[in-house]
Amino acid sequence: MDTTAESIPEERDEHVRLSDLAIGVVIGRTSEFFDFFVFAIACVLVFPQFIFSFASPVEGILYSFAVLALGFMARPVGTFIFTEVDRRFGRGTKLTAALFLLGLSTVAISFLPSYEQEGWLTVASLCLFRMGQGAALGGAWDGMSSLLALNAPEDKRARYAVLPQIGAPLGLMLACGLFIFLRASLSEEEFLRFGWRYPFFVAFAINVVALFARLRLVVSTDLETLFSQAELRPRINPRLLREESMNIIAGAFIPLATLALFHMVTVFPLSWIYLYAPENITGFLWIEIVGALFGLGSMIASGFIADKIGRRTLLRNCAFGIAIYAMLSPLLLSLGFSGEALYVFIGFALLGLSFGQSSGVVASGFAVKNRYTASNLTADLSWMFGAGFAPFVALYLTETFGLWSAGAYLLSGAIATLVALIVFKRSQDARRAGDSSWR
Repeated sequence: MDTTAESIPEERDEHVRLSDLAIGVVIGRTSEFFDFFVFAIACVLVFPQFIFSFASPVEGILYSFAVLALGFMARPVGTFIFTEVDRRFGRGTKLTAALFLLGLSTVAISFLPSYEQEGWLTVASLCLFRMGQGAALGGAWDGMSSLLALNAPEDKRARYAVLPQIGAPLGLMLACGLFIFLRASLSEEEFLRFGWRYPFFVAFAINVVALFARLRLVVSTDLETLFSQAELRPRINPRLLREESMNIIAGAFIPLATLALFHMVTVFPLSWIYLYAPENITGFLWIEIVGALFGLGSMIASGFIADKIGRRTLLRNCAFGIAIYAMLSPLLLSLGFSGEALYVFIGFALLGLSFGQSSGVVASGFAVKNRYTASNLTADLSWMFGAGFAPFVALYLTETFGLWSAGAYLLSGAIATLVALIVFKRSQDARRAGDSSWR
């Protein structure tokens, strides 16, 4: 049984209910994942022709995926900058500034001219706005998911840990549905000329709604009281890095298999279909929506399973499952449209089980006084290492060596996760043995 349990504050402010925290967390994460998937889908359907039209189709997608990775590289920078804003001016100011930057960067992408119009200035602008998105996401961490975990009933903590994660399938379904509608309503020329811009406008609007929904909670006196009781305060200093260095490093690699799989069943296969079966793009977007429903169902199930057997046990078993899936995935992708659908459905089922608990098990390993910032920093690093370069690496390997190499890449992530889980457990055991006050 998993022994990594969060401590619940002795006093609980009844004015802020768990349902309020849950709604705030789900709204925030859904808006963030919608932003991500809008950009990721555009990396396949738009940018290779609109921004990187000077390159071949494969090179255009690889360039787009490199720009996608810039956002993940900028996230830790945003965490450091906005943590200082949080410390000096408060959570409300930090969240407003971060989401303002996110919305501004997102809507600016929608106004970009084509490469034929402005040349390399367009490419540089796309890179700059993508880094703005990444830095903003690093700063948009509001700590509500940590607070939700700390206040969840002891026997239902894994179920509550799922709530921040369900934003991923919801965001994917919304993004895919919007692109399906636009591609069905517009000609290819209209879509590339102006239609692709609308999802970025919608992302901006959703960010505005999410900002007000989250601010209503974040700036409330009741929530501030709960943050104080739980000792969840922003701080990045040498002492935090010294106390949590091993957990941060191991924690960054625990979700490696999960986050690599995240892109291997969403962005990578979309690029594969676009290059070799472009007539099936709309059909594949529908498959992604159905796959997201599979993922949502298995994600919810992961909470009940993890509450019974423990989060680390579930993640370990999922890593073995992902390893098997990695070896079978090249065969599935080579079977045509039905094999591609099976690849997505099985992949999403595994992804839901592992992704549902991947952040909770890491956060529970930090001392409560460090959890607010350490969780954010670890998430930034895990997304950068596990997901940031996954679409680029998978497509490059596939084009160079064949589909089997993409499977081998995913297999390496599963092995890294298994090793990181062992290191993480030993680090926690050593901490408990050496510090009786740790919680």
